[in-house]
Amino acid sequence: MAERLVSAIRNLGTAMEAAFAKAGITTAEELEALGADAAYARLIATGHRPHILAFQAVALGLEGRHWNSADSAEKAAIRTRYEAIRAGKPATASGRSKGVSTSLEAELDRLGLGRR
Repeated sequence: MAERLVSAIRNLGTAMEAAFAKAGITTAEELEALGADAAYARLIATGHRPHILAFQAVALGLEGRHWNSADSAEKAAIRTRYEAIRAGKPATASGRSKGVSTSLEAELDRLGLGRR
């Protein structure tokens, strides 16, 4: 099966596709496997300017939803996740962002971008 472009994910266009490529995420499958939190953390680590609406577009796009379809409670939860990512802390109850592998964590630690 052919790999899909990042821009095949709802809400993501060619600019986000280029930003993810700079972060080493070149296919929709890679982005889906990482999940929104880990993928967005990688964007920030490569110098992408963080913005809540970009994160919201990624998070909801991975669910197949329009970037602005969340209700107020969902938006609050998305903002909590976004702020945790910006602070270098995952927002999930398990203490890990969805899809973050141990090898990715080790690489982020090697680069000085691990959890604080």
